[in-house]
Amino acid sequence: MEIYCDNAATTAIDPEVAQAMLPFLTTHYGNPSSGHQAGRKVKLAIDQARATVAGIIGASPDEIFFTSGATEANNLALSGTIMTYEISHVITSKIEHKAVLQTLAKHEKEGDIEISFVKLDERGNIDLYHLENLLRANPRTLISLMHGNNEIGNITDIHAISKLSQRYDAIFHTDTTQTIGKLRFDLKEMNIDFLVGSAHKFHGPKGVGFIYINKNQRIKAQILGGGQERGQRGGTENVIGIAGLAKALEIANRDLAANHNKISKLKQYFISKLSIAGIPDICYNGESKSVENSIAGILNVSFPCLSQGSIVKKLDQQGIFVSGGSACSNLTTAGSHVLNAIPCEKDKENVRFSFSKFNTFEEVDHMIRSISRIYQAEPSALLNAAASK
Repeated sequence: MEIYCDNAATTAIDPEVAQAMLPFLTTHYGNPSSGHQAGRKVKLAIDQARATVAGIIGASPDEIFFTSGATEANNLALSGTIMTYEISHVITSKIEHKAVLQTLAKHEKEGDIEISFVKLDERGNIDLYHLENLLRANPRTLISLMHGNNEIGNITDIHAISKLSQRYDAIFHTDTTQTIGKLRFDLKEMNIDFLVGSAHKFHGPKGVGFIYINKNQRIKAQILGGGQERGQRGGTENVIGIAGLAKALEIANRDLAANHNKISKLKQYFISKLSIAGIPDICYNGESKSVENSIAGILNVSFPCLSQGSIVKKLDQQGIFVSGGSACSNLTTAGSHVLNAIPCEKDKENVRFSFSKFNTFEEVDHMIRSISRIYQAEPSALLNAAASK
């Protein structure tokens, strides 16, 4: 029995999405930049996909640009803004995705910007008072703060941040890769300048994403050539992927309430089962255990270290696919930059379980039995954990 529980990394393509993509693999293969009928049909499909995405998030179609994914979209938003508006100060956090942190670090190294890191509380939540103080001291700042954290599931109050950005004339970029298709958005209600998403996080194809660029912002393109995406992103469009992205987001939005309810119950069921599995000294990182303050599908758990090997690898050998990083002394991984940025028990193995609509309660039962067997085979790990309490 194989169980895939790493949906924060990527998701399975929905069968409806695969069907929507199929015509663009077979009959509709024209280049959308071509002026003939074959090209115009494909161009129309892209325009329809753009309108679909815009309608779901409360934007205008001319504010949506397709990219190769969220990494490119984040790079475009950050580098484009810094270059276009000669931004010299950026506020971010130490738990952002590396697509954000490494892009900003590059600009800092080159002397373009100074970075301020907003304070986090013990669970990794943004300190909004500190953020306002930073904004007050640094007018015309670029803010880059994610909506939902990909490791610990924390949901950031982007409504509050959008109000602060408006009050202090800041530019606000938010990475919504983990929340698009899982939470409802209405950009007409928020002052957001840049927002990004990636299809493979909501049961669409890999290699395609989008960026929302507020109509009041126009930034320098980072990929030149051909003038596609209205000059904002050169290169022949990934029509197959764009069609899949739009269909996947349409399905996710259609079934959002039902999916959220099921996935929330799966996570809570997993937590309840883990609590009686007989493994001492387990703890949950960030807000991932919270129903209200975390992404429904993400649960980050710290387990006692095993004497040999890692839980993640042992589960993998049993056909259970999860992800994690560890600071256990018998492992060589350096651990997560997210968990290193917040107080947590560093001498444990941290495992991220991330659920989707395709997971089942039977799979949860199977995972709990497997985890229990791993520790029953290593009584020293249990004894050490119990002794440390």
